[in-house]
Amino acid sequence: MADVPAHVLIVGRLSPESKGVRGESFAAGQGYFRAVERAGGVPLMLPPIPALHDRLAELIDRVDAIVMHGGGDVDPRRYGQEPSAEELYGIVPEHDEVELDVVRLALEADKPMLAICRGMQVLNVALGGDLVQHIGSDDHWFVKHPVTVGGDSRLAPALRTERPPACHSVHHQSIGRLGRGLRLVAQADDGMPEAMEVEAASWAVAVQWHPEDTAASDPEQQVLFDALLGRVAR
Repeated sequence: MADVPAHVLIVGRLSPESKGVRGESFAAGQGYFRAVERAGGVPLMLPPIPALHDRLAELIDRVDAIVMHGGGDVDPRRYGQEPSAEELYGIVPEHDEVELDVVRLALEADKPMLAICRGMQVLNVALGGDLVQHIGSDDHWFVKHPVTVGGDSRLAPALRTERPPACHSVHHQSIGRLGRGLRLVAQADDGMPEAMEVEAASWAVAVQWHPEDTAASDPEQQVLFDALLGRVAR
């Protein structure tokens, strides 16, 4: 009997600009889906519908792993602040509500998780942390840069290096106060927090950069998705 491929849940986005469909649509970035497929998994999109709240636990139980998508900003009110930065953008209540639910339920079920960019920030907020609403520069906006990863982390063996040279960042916010049970495990040369892990989880890793952007041509980025699916196999 053939092995059943792992199913990887990705929360989608409200997408009024999609074409080729009738009316407004739900969508998600192909980069995440294709990286999961290359790793041997089957990506599944969950539409951001808050009314699904009572059915999410059952859904999480039926999938094998989670990828948290990048995107716009989390509403500062979700972490106890009022909006104060003019640069805030892309705040969508449905995205916040569904993704915070998914993260909490996935952690309760100890599902392997890879949280990317906004996903890292959602993970921090879900565990009681907060965010720097604007880092005050464009130094991490569409920039490739090296990252230093702690050798005692789960991330370093996943990447197979402690110094990935070309991590593609597209963010204007950063992790502020760290949430419960989280540990920072990587930073950029300017001190920017670049990765963290949930200490009590079997494998819940978050990166501030976008590995899916370059995974098709950079094995050091694709291996993050390979490692996620590897945890499912275990």
